[in-house]
Amino acid sequence: MQKYFEKIPGERIYLSPLNADDAELYTKWLNDIEVTRWLTQTHRIISLLSEREWLENTAKQGDNHQFAIVLREGNRLLGNIGLTNIHSVYRTATFGMFIGEAEDRSKGYGTEALKLLVDYGFRWLGLRNIDLDVHAENVRGIRCYEKVGFREYGRRTSALLSDGIWHDCVKMEILAENWPNT
Repeated sequence: MQKYFEKIPGERIYLSPLNADDAELYTKWLNDIEVTRWLTQTHRIISLLSEREWLENTAKQGDNHQFAIVLREGNRLLGNIGLTNIHSVYRTATFGMFIGEAEDRSKGYGTEALKLLVDYGFRWLGLRNIDLDVHAENVRGIRCYEKVGFREYGRRTSALLSDGIWHDCVKMEILAENWPNT
């Protein structure tokens, strides 16, 4: 039985609809502080049951824009990427992503996945603006977003708590008119 389906093709990876059978792996990742510290989700406890329910409910939604990031070589799950808070009138959305395993980070998979998702958002969903919030200390993430074309448009001072220390939340965006394929 096929587990992943190539919805948005890339070079080394592709974006696939979510598969609820991945609940155990997602639960592992979403309880790993090294993953969740940048998602501002460290305070949440994710159970296998709640993650399975989230995956099943999200997968059932026809207008869902959450994807599994899958490595072509071996069809291996790397993480998750998606657009949320999609506003059809203002044509805006918010982006989120994570790569689950430490050894898969800093290899360009996140940058490739983000390029695929931004292109999909602008070309197929008709979005005009995609934004994100990022922890000011997440240098690797900020570098990835800047490579794709996101720019900082503001900061929320001392808005994120990590290891008992308050940090800034950086606000970034990319506009359709600045995307080369629109």
